[in-house]
Amino acid sequence: MNFNKKVFTFLILTLVLALAGSGCVSQGEGAEEGEHAGAAVEAATSNIWANPVTPWNPEPTEPTIDPTAYIHPQASVIGDATIGARVMVSPFASVRSDEGIPIFVGNESNIQDGVILHALETIDEEGEHVESHIIEVDGEEYAVYVGERVSLAHQAQVHGPAYVGDDTFIGMQAMVFNAKVGSNCVLEPTSGAIGVTIPDGRYISAGTVVTSQAEADALPEITDDYAYRHTNEAVVYVNVNLADGYNAQ
Repeated sequence: MNFNKKVFTFLILTLVLALAGSGCVSQGEGAEEGEHAGAAVEAATSNIWANPVTPWNPEPTEPTIDPTAYIHPQASVIGDATIGARVMVSPFASVRSDEGIPIFVGNESNIQDGVILHALETIDEEGEHVESHIIEVDGEEYAVYVGERVSLAHQAQVHGPAYVGDDTFIGMQAMVFNAKVGSNCVLEPTSGAIGVTIPDGRYISAGTVVTSQAEADALPEITDDYAYRHTNEAVVYVNVNLADGYNAQ
């Protein structure tokens, strides 16, 4: 192991010296080229990017991230995405607003390890909005809208067009696609909502995928004796404090 570390260190030092000798890293005359190279390297290694220019999106837009949110270095936030106050974005999560745009995540929500937020194309090549791929909230259009104090647990996927209401828990490996999930709901692990609207205060049992509105309307209500009634409150509490703690380091 020590030998491998020494070899790796030697290779890195060799690369740095080679770059310096080639003029890629420079001062004084030609420094402008070095600055451009440095900017390119920084962009290539950053986990927070503007979206690329594409036929459906001619303007690059950088994410808007509240200063009290925490984006782990091994997570990525790309394009026209808004991340609210005290949001925790954990390792290997991906908020990718480069196709379906924009994506919104409300205050004190959490995006846990391996979660994916993405969406279908919301603007076509002629610049027209693809209405069937858009969620409207308070007169504004979104590809994905996640409310406040929402928990997106490990490896969950929210793929637009999608809406998740306030104080809702989306369990581990659960799926929301082309769906609206109300406030104060629970999607237990490995469950799903596809092409439906889930009323407020309902839950989907583990492993159940709801694909018809009749099924959605018949879902059980969350009552005082429901086992996961307070799960989201506890998860939000933990993750808000994690965001605060990481930012304080």
